[in-house]
This record gives sequence, C-alpha cells and structure tokens, in this order.
Amino acid sequence: MGGNITIQEVVYQSPDYYKVWQVREDVLRIPIGLSLKDEDLSDDAEDITLAVKDGEEVIGCVMLKPKDSSTIKLRQMAIVPSWQGKGIGRQLISEAERIASAKGFGKIILHARITAVNFYSKEAYMITGKQFTEVGIPHIAMYKTL
Repeated sequence: MGGNITIQEVVYQSPDYYKVWQVREDVLRIPIGLSLKDEDLSDDAEDITLAVKDGEEVIGCVMLKPKDSSTIKLRQMAIVPSWQGKGIGRQLISEAERIASAKGFGKIILHARITAVNFYSKEAYMITGKQFTEVGIPHIAMYKTL
C-alpha cells in the first residue's frame, strides 16, 4: 500500500463507521438483494471495526467479533470493487490478524463466501466442515490459528 492508504480502527457510530456501513451495503448486501437497513446492527458496538482509507474515503473494511476468550470471528470483509486485486485485502487481513493476536486471541474463525474461499486459503485459513447457506448464498466455515 502506498500514498494515502491507511488502515485504522473505527469507533462505533462515528462518521467513519457510517462510511464502513456504506461499503458493507454496496459490496456485500445490495449485490445479493439484501440491505443492512433490514438488520439489527446493535451488536456492531461489540466488534473491532477496521477501515481501509484512501485519504478520507473508506475503500474497505472488516469486523472482528469476539466469540470467547481465545476465538474471534472475522466478518463483513469488503473491498470496494475498483480497489480489488491490488493487495488491499491481504493488507487488511494481516492487520486484522495482528490486532486479534495483540488482544490475546489465538484463533480466527470466519464464514467465507464460496467466491472468497481461495483468497482465505492463500492466507493460510483452513476449511472446516461442509458448504452451507448464509444470507441466501453458499459459504464455507474456515479458521486460522494465530
């Protein structure tokens, strides 16, 4: 990453949180006919939310939800399409793993969309279990020990 690209933690309901919300809506929900407007997002307050920014514009995000004292769930990872394929996702997942480890978590779990399984596999995530449907599309559960 270069120039003005930064990754930072975002405070729940801050202006950047709403920019992250819009990226999640545009990249993850609208293409599958859903909307975050129809979901209860109050649990987002418990998550560690990271934003990838180009200057003030949010171009990617990921959320980390603690599950227990040793496991955290990576969710809602999204990169704006025009920024995909440029290494941003790899940098974001690396930073998410660094933060999770620094906070004492030893394992990250996630539900990968089938289209993202290869990405996570390249980052050393392992498949656990069989394909299942979530938000109307196929997913695979994956994990990585930190």
